[in-house]
Amino acid sequence: MNPTSKKFITLFLIFSLVALSGNLYAKKRGTELIIQKRDGQQIRGELIVVKKNSLLLLESESSADVSVNINEIKVIKVMKKSKWLLGAGLGLLIGALGGALIDSKQNASDCTECPGDEHVFLIGAPLGTLTGVIVGNALGTDKTIQIEGMSDLEIRDALDKLRKKARIRDYK
Repeated sequence: MNPTSKKFITLFLIFSLVALSGNLYAKKRGTELIIQKRDGQQIRGELIVVKKNSLLLLESESSADVSVNINEIKVIKVMKKSKWLLGAGLGLLIGALGGALIDSKQNASDCTECPGDEHVFLIGAPLGTLTGVIVGNALGTDKTIQIEGMSDLEIRDALDKLRKKARIRDYK
């Protein structure tokens, strides 16, 4: 492995540790929801707690707690944050490391017919980054839950999944 690729990998690892460690000390927040009620009213807010027959939200506009009965809900839209930046960082890391590994293997085998063997890692990094952005965007796609028309069992399952995204997860 040449000195340039070692420096690049070291710099990138340091950057990754700093950039990705922000979640370690961040306060846990509930996911953002948009609830469309059967009467046409729409409520947007952070999911605080999932109760047996209702959802408690911290409404975005008024910063007030709002309880919504499950029987009044038509559709719940779970707003996911885009993960393109995380995907790009991980893709860049994987692509650069993969390219550097190929680079070191080619240098070790004294491949004389390998075109540009000293810069293979420079090809892997952009390809990995692009792949990471695409995967990150796909992971950040919003999810819609159609409550109206669900059976009681299906509603209970949907609420169990939402409970994992609430600020307070273990409310009974």
